[in-house]
Amino acid sequence: MILGLGNDLVDIRRIERTLDRFGGRFIERVFTETERAKAEGRQGEAHRARAATYAKRFAAKEACAKALGTGLRRGVFWRDMGVVNLPGGRPTLRLTGGALARLQAITPAGMEPVIHLTLTDEYPLAEAVVIISAVPAAAPQT
Repeated sequence: MILGLGNDLVDIRRIERTLDRFGGRFIERVFTETERAKAEGRQGEAHRARAATYAKRFAAKEACAKALGTGLRRGVFWRDMGVVNLPGGRPTLRLTGGALARLQAITPAGMEPVIHLTLTDEYPLAEAVVIISAVPAAAPQT
């Protein structure tokens, strides 16, 4: 059962300009520690690669907020949504705070939420699509 769908497109050049202008203030306000480590690990690469990494994560947060049905309001903040990679490398979102509370509120009883995320970029654009679905909760182990 699909609970929410969100899509967002970001101009990487806009993120480059924002990084140049606000630097650490922007990064600290919007991105989780895990996201910052991923992007800052690209320091030796072109400035464009670092900005594209941030842009994809920015788009993922916007898409997630849309999928939650709240946007960035009603207690949902930027750092409540963090892009993480599963052991096989596939990206997903880890929610905390108001985003997690909203996810729990929209998930029907007896179901578990699953967040699907796809990220892509082709300079100058970065895109993210988020699908939040619910699957039957696993039976408790006895």
